[in-house]
Amino acid sequence: MPTKKKPQVTPSPERRRELLDTAAEVFAAQGYNATTVRRIADEAGMLAGSLYYHFDSKESMIDEILSTFLTELWEGYDAVLAADLGPRETIEALVTESFREIDRHRAAVAIYQKESKHLATRPRFAYLVDSQQKFEKAWLGTLERGVTAEVFRADLDIRLTYRFVRDTVWVAASWYRPGGQHSPEEIARQYLSMVLDGIALDT
Repeated sequence: MPTKKKPQVTPSPERRRELLDTAAEVFAAQGYNATTVRRIADEAGMLAGSLYYHFDSKESMIDEILSTFLTELWEGYDAVLAADLGPRETIEALVTESFREIDRHRAAVAIYQKESKHLATRPRFAYLVDSQQKFEKAWLGTLERGVTAEVFRADLDIRLTYRFVRDTVWVAASWYRPGGQHSPEEIARQYLSMVLDGIALDT
């Protein structure tokens, strides 16, 4: 009599998401190289062997974490860039969208900041280089457009300004916690006020 095969159970998308969220927190706290599959499994309350049922390696996990974050980031950024806004309004919308992504993917942002340069040397993560180049082009292009339109100062150092705004915004992932006192939109408003209008009163 033939033996009945056990039915294959497909992990639910919700469970997969939970595991990736756990892995992201561990990667963000410990770094990719120092993180083991066993540590992720321990944090998820399961055996390391069971985690391999969902993912074939920790590289697969960090790949999915980063690609999911960047896909969502570019959905928001591309919508902003296609909206035909003025230069200042584009900067405002990009900063706001950035804080929304920090709110949704804080750990992934921290991982990206710490690990992307190293991971980008591997063929599997070539999309990190492509994304960085696209990101830089979007921001520099908007700043240059603002100078040309005389919305931003003519003496503005475009690349220095880009680096300042980029680092000022994304470093927030190191302290931001979802559900805090201020919404992502309110934090973006405060940042934009300081970046675009300064903090000193006109005299």
